[in-house]
Amino acid sequence: MSRVFVAQVVGLPVFGPDGESIGKIRDVVAVLRTDRTPPRVLGVVVELATRRRIFVPMLRVTSIDANAVTLATGSVNLRRFNQRPNEVLVVGQLLDARAVVVETGHPAMIVDAAMELTRTRDWVISRLAIRERTGRLSRRGPIQVRRWEELEPPGVTDLASAPQETTHLLSVFEGMRAADVATALRDLPVKRRYEVIDGLDDERLADVFEELSEDDQKDLLGHLDEERAADVLEAMDPDDAADLLAELPERDRLRFLELMERQESDPVRRLLAYSSDTAGGLMTPEPLVLMPDAPVAQALAMIRNPDITPALASMVFVCRPPSATPTGRYIGCVHVQRLLREPPSELVASVVDSELARLSPAASLNEVTRYFATYDLVCAPVVDENEHLLGAVTVDDVLDHLLPTGWRETNSEEPADA
Repeated sequence: MSRVFVAQVVGLPVFGPDGESIGKIRDVVAVLRTDRTPPRVLGVVVELATRRRIFVPMLRVTSIDANAVTLATGSVNLRRFNQRPNEVLVVGQLLDARAVVVETGHPAMIVDAAMELTRTRDWVISRLAIRERTGRLSRRGPIQVRRWEELEPPGVTDLASAPQETTHLLSVFEGMRAADVATALRDLPVKRRYEVIDGLDDERLADVFEELSEDDQKDLLGHLDEERAADVLEAMDPDDAADLLAELPERDRLRFLELMERQESDPVRRLLAYSSDTAGGLMTPEPLVLMPDAPVAQALAMIRNPDITPALASMVFVCRPPSATPTGRYIGCVHVQRLLREPPSELVASVVDSELARLSPAASLNEVTRYFATYDLVCAPVVDENEHLLGAVTVDDVLDHLLPTGWRETNSEEPADA
C-alpha cells in the first residue's frame, strides 16, 4: 500500500524477510514540523512476544498490506523504545487531539491519520481524518478526510500540555489484552497516561493495574481521587490489591481499606496478615469451590467462565459448607482433566483427589516452588490446621515473586537478526 490509515496498521503482525514472526505494530512515530509541511514518519513501534516495545525505522519496512507488515533483511535493535522530545506517537498522542480547519476556522478532533509513501521513498502523515465541530452548540459533524495542509494541527507543545479526549485511543485499546494496554501506558507521556486511566472504566482499569509494576501502580493510584482508587482496588483480584496496598504507607493503606466495601476489603485484610513471600501472602482467596453433592456439570460450568484465569480453572476444590473462604472442612480437589472424563451427572465427591498434599499458609516461597515442581501443577490448595480451605496459589503468582524486581521493564539492548 502507498497510503494507509494508522488505525488499520495497529495490531498487524510484523514478519521478517523469511516469514519469521517479529511482533505486532502498536504505534507509529512521526516528527512534527514548524510549518504546515506534512510530518515525516520515522518508524513504527513494534511489540515483541515478550511485550517489550522496540523502534523499527521505516527504512526497514518493505511492505504494508491489509494483513501484515514485512521487514527487510538486517538486524533489529531490541533496545526498549524511548520517545524523544521532538517525536509524536500518532496513536498515543495525535488521535483525539484538537485541530482547526483553515477554510472554516472550526475546531475539529483528529480520529485517524493516513501515512503515505512519497516519490522520495519517505513516509509522511499526508491526511487526517477529522470530525469537525460546527455551529454555536459545537455539534459534531461527519468524519471527513482532509489534507494535512488544510488544517492547523496541534504542535508538540500543545500535545504535551493541552487536554485531550481519549475516545479513539481507547477504541484502539479495546481489543487488546490488559497486559498489552499496560505496556502501552508505560510508553505514553505522563499527561496522556493520566488521561487514558481517567477514561477507562473501573473494571478495565483494575485489569490493567494488575499488569503494571509496583511503581507504576503507586503513581497511577496517587493520580486517582480516593473514592475512585478504592473502587479500582475493589475490582482488582484480592491478592493483587493486597500486594499493592502492602507497598503503601500504613496510613494510606488503612484509609483505602476503610473506603472499600466490607465484603471486598475483608479478603484483602486477611491476605495482608501474611508475609508476601508465604503461601498465605501469595494465594487468592477466591478459588473455585463446590460442595460434595455438586454434579460434574456444575464444575465444568465454573471452569468455563472466561473471567477465571487458566491456572485457577485447572482445579476445583471440594469442601463442606460454607463455600466462601475460609470454607468448611476441606475434602480434596478435582483436576480439570478428570472432570472432562466423567459423565456430567456424576457427583464431584466420587472423583475427588483427597491424597494431594496441601500447602500451609505459612509455607515459604521456596516450599511453594518445590510443591509446584514436585506435582507438576499450576494451582495448589492452601489449608489451615483446622482443615479450612483459605485459598489457592497459582503458578503465575509464584513467578511474579521469583522474577527480579522490575522484570516487566527489563530489556535487552542487543540487536537481533530479522
